[in-house]
Amino acid sequence: MNRALVQHAAGERAGERIRVRILFFGAAREVAGCSEMELDLNAPATSSSALEEILARYTDLRRFGRSLLFAVNQEYAREDVVVREGDELAVFPPVSGGAEVIEESRDFFELTVEPIDVGAVARRVVLNECGATITLDGYVREFTRGRGRTLYLVYEAYPAMALTEMRRLGREACERFEIAHIGIIHRTGRMEIGETSVCIAVSAPHRRAAFEACEWAIRELKRTVPIWKKEFYEDGEVWVEGEGAPEELVKR
Repeated sequence: MNRALVQHAAGERAGERIRVRILFFGAAREVAGCSEMELDLNAPATSSSALEEILARYTDLRRFGRSLLFAVNQEYAREDVVVREGDELAVFPPVSGGAEVIEESRDFFELTVEPIDVGAVARRVVLNECGATITLDGYVREFTRGRGRTLYLVYEAYPAMALTEMRRLGREACERFEIAHIGIIHRTGRMEIGETSVCIAVSAPHRRAAFEACEWAIRELKRTVPIWKKEFYEDGEVWVEGEGAPEELVKR
């Protein structure tokens, strides 16, 4: 541990014990056999030392390798960070691509267990000065390549962090593309075939910017927003994970 980290942890003397809360999500929750636990660590503690302690207790989590993601107080631990008494740590595999809402003017970012009204979502971003509104309606399909018939899906989220990441995506989309407003709504819980799981609506003066922003937003949402999908088939069930953890999120 470098000196800066030790100094940053001032107030907790070396050798003291601190207690943190650990949350498990998605397939990591099933491997650990619990959704949360309390963990005592020796101070000064960091995200790396905390993760090593977790892996020592739940050795089967090592099968995720470098794809296992780690968050401290609802932010990805992109590098080794100091962990303090009472901190909340979350462990989860790559994301797969009650309602809570964060709004910034006409921009909105929501998680909901209720059905999504795609038309209503689109109308929330419409402005008279805009020439186009693009809406992406992602819904549950019946067949997945290489598997049998899908019966239903279950989506699970880390709500507080998911909303924070969705809000960040919204801000970045507005910076990257010439758009007016963006809204993202994602469902959690059980979903049947044909039901909308995610809806993204973008308004812009010109359609090209709206198309590009919408495509970028769904791609980034599936990469970084902590929401996981479990698919239930006639012959079994499986957690669907991404292609791997984004490299910028595993530098610890």
